[in-house]
Amino acid sequence: MVSVNKKKNKGFRNTFRGEKAIYLAIVLVILAIPVCNVYTKAILSESSIAREKIENKISEQESINDGLKMEISELASLDKIQVIATENGLTYENNNIKVVASE
Repeated sequence: MVSVNKKKNKGFRNTFRGEKAIYLAIVLVILAIPVCNVYTKAILSESSIAREKIENKISEQESINDGLKMEISELASLDKIQVIATENGLTYENNNIKVVASE
């Protein structure tokens, strides 16, 4: 009697080369998508917070600038200049004023 050894593949099926690698790649992609999504949302949130802080600083500086412009206007008014000039012994003569035109 000739005995023939036949291997029985119980539970295994014939697979082509690289099939396991493809399955592994698919699983990794499926796991990587939510991680990347959370990471990008975290970066977006951080940049939004930084942008909001910068906008607050800009608005604060604009209000300071407006206050300084008002102070400059008050100090540059003709009445204020005349008060300071008389305190320092100066006189205001309209015929001595020369206007320089800028180009």
